[in-house]
Amino acid sequence: MNPVPQCILIVDDDASIRQLLVTFLRRRGFQLLEAHDGRDALVKMRTGRADLVVMDLAMPEVSGWDVLEERMLDPALVQTPMIVITANNVREVTAMMVGKHVDAVISKPFDLATLLQAVTVCLHTPDLSTPIAA
Repeated sequence: MNPVPQCILIVDDDASIRQLLVTFLRRRGFQLLEAHDGRDALVKMRTGRADLVVMDLAMPEVSGWDVLEERMLDPALVQTPMIVITANNVREVTAMMVGKHVDAVISKPFDLATLLQAVTVCLHTPDLSTPIAA
């Protein structure tokens, strides 16, 4: 019996980035959910299906920053690992993440191998970057 694949919620207002991440991670065996803004992300986070959230910070209306603030008020949401992707200065953003229970901050444009490494660490999965022998 195969284990149920872990589920990752991708949150970005840029549809092309969401599609890139969904395609890349689905090919590595993950289930994927998508959210186009922070409001949609909070709804999907509250369903409890996501094992990990990968989220952009800069989104209109309800930003990633807003999601992080709301997440801090809900003990159940804080338990879900979070990777933040940003076009801002990573050092500055990382410093602002102190106390927000964010597992990794990755800069845009991002390297897919770096993202995959962060995902495998957050989800405690085997290294998925190496080919699996048949």
